[in-house]
Amino acid sequence: MKKILSVCGLLLIVLLVIVLVRTWLFSASDSVSVPQVSINIDREAVTAHMQQAIRFKTVSTGDQRTQDYDPFLEFVDWVKETYPRVQQTIALEMIADHTMLYKWQGSNPNLKPIMLTGHYDVVPVVSGSEGDWNYPPFAGMVADGYVWGRGAMDDKSGVIVMLEAAALLAREGFVPERTVYLSFGHDEEIGGVAGARGVTEQLKSEGVQLAWSIDEGSFILDGVMPGFDKPIASINVAEKGSMTLDLVAHGPGGHSSMPEAEVSIDILAKALVNLRKHPIPGGLEGVSAETFEGIARNGSFGLRLLVANQWLFGGVLERQLAASSRAADAMLRTTTAPTIINAGVKTNVIPPTATAAVNFRLHPRDTPESVKAHVIAAIDDKRVDVDFRGDGMSAQASTVSSRDSDGYQTIGSVARQVFGDIIVVPGLTVGGTDSKHYSQVADDSYRFQYMLVTSDDIAGFHGTNERVTIDNLVKGTSAYYLLIKEAASR
Repeated sequence: MKKILSVCGLLLIVLLVIVLVRTWLFSASDSVSVPQVSINIDREAVTAHMQQAIRFKTVSTGDQRTQDYDPFLEFVDWVKETYPRVQQTIALEMIADHTMLYKWQGSNPNLKPIMLTGHYDVVPVVSGSEGDWNYPPFAGMVADGYVWGRGAMDDKSGVIVMLEAAALLAREGFVPERTVYLSFGHDEEIGGVAGARGVTEQLKSEGVQLAWSIDEGSFILDGVMPGFDKPIASINVAEKGSMTLDLVAHGPGGHSSMPEAEVSIDILAKALVNLRKHPIPGGLEGVSAETFEGIARNGSFGLRLLVANQWLFGGVLERQLAASSRAADAMLRTTTAPTIINAGVKTNVIPPTATAAVNFRLHPRDTPESVKAHVIAAIDDKRVDVDFRGDGMSAQASTVSSRDSDGYQTIGSVARQVFGDIIVVPGLTVGGTDSKHYSQVADDSYRFQYMLVTSDDIAGFHGTNERVTIDNLVKGTSAYYLLIKEAASR
C-alpha cells in the first residue's frame, strides 16, 4: 500500500510540475513595442461631418413598400460636396444606384489591390422608443465628448473616417503603388444583396482579385473582458454564417371553450423550451481557441493555468467561458435565438398550427444540415415540422483568413501605432457583415474597425442611445490614413 501511495504521490508531483511549467511558458513573452504616431487631424471638421452624416435618415427597412431612397441619394450628393478632393483624385462608380465604389489607381499593376469597406445605411429606430434617447436619434447632437445618433457606430462613423483619411492623403498628393478600393454600401443591414454583392460582381467582371479587404466586425475592446488592463484589438479573421429554421407545430383546433389537453401553441412552446435547453455543442477550437489563448497570455496566473493546460482543464475552461458572457459563449458555438412567433387569428379560436422562426449564427464547424438535424433531435416531437426559411438572408460561415499575411500584420501594427499598448488577437465575428460578399474576390478578409469601445458603447448597437466618441473619430481617421499609406506603398 505504501508503495502505491508513493507512486501516486510521485505522479501527482510530476503532474503539478508539468502544469506549472506549461503555465510559466504560456505568457506574453513577445512584447511588441511600436512607436506612437501622431497625425494632425482636424477635430472640429471630422466631428461636424459626423453630425451631418447622421442627419440623413438612410434607414434600410427591408420592405420595398416602405423603403425611401431619397435620403440615400442626398447622402451621396453630400459626400461629393463635402469631400471634393476625394472626387477629384479617386474614380467613383455607383453600384445599384446607391453604393459608392471608389477606385484609387495604383502605380504598380503587379501589386494586388486592397479594399476598405463600410456601409452608410442604418437600422430603424424602434417605434415608441424615441423618448428613451438622450438626444433625438437623427439630430447628430454633440454632448459629453460624443456624437449621438443612429449610425454613430454602425457604421457611418467607419465611412466618415475612411473618407477623412482619403481626403487628407489626397490633399498631400499621395499616390498609391497598390490600387486601393473604397466601398460604401447602402444595404448592409438587409444583407447587402444589391450593394456589396453588386460590387463583388463588378470586380469579378473586371478580373480583380484583392490581396485583402477590411470591413466592420470588431473593435478595440476596453474593459469588455474583466481582468485585463490593456485594451484588446480583435482583428476578426472569420465570421459566422446565418440561417433561420421555421418550426411549425400541429395540434387540434376548435373552440376556445373546449380546449384539448395539448394544443398547437403548447406543442410549439415545449419545442422551443427543449431547443433552448439543448444548445448546439460548442468547444474551444480553431479561431475561438486562438482568440482566447492570445488574450489569456496577458491574463492572470489562474487563467493562464487553465488555458495552457486544456488537456487537463478544457471542460472547466469552456464552462467558465460560456457562463462568463454572451459574447464568449457565442464564440464557442452556433447560437440559437427564437425571433418570431405566430399563431391564431381570433381570441375564441384555437389555431391548428403555431409557427416560430429560430435564427442560428453558424460557427465555422457547423453546417445548415447538421444544425437542422440537431434541432429535430432536440425537439423530439413528430408533430413539429422543421424547415429552412428561404428569406435570402442565409449564409454559410466564412473561410478563415490568414494571421500571417501582410494585411493582418499591417492592420495590427497600425492599431498599435495609434492606440498604444494593446493586445492584438485574431477573432470571430458573431454577427454578419458585407464581407460575406467581398470575400469572394479577396485572398483574405478582415473585420475590424479602428475604434476603442466599452460595454456601454456596444449597448447602443441597433439599440437606444447609439453614440461615438470624438476621440474615436480622430484616432480612426489617423489609423485609416496610416493603413492606406502603409498598405498601398508596398
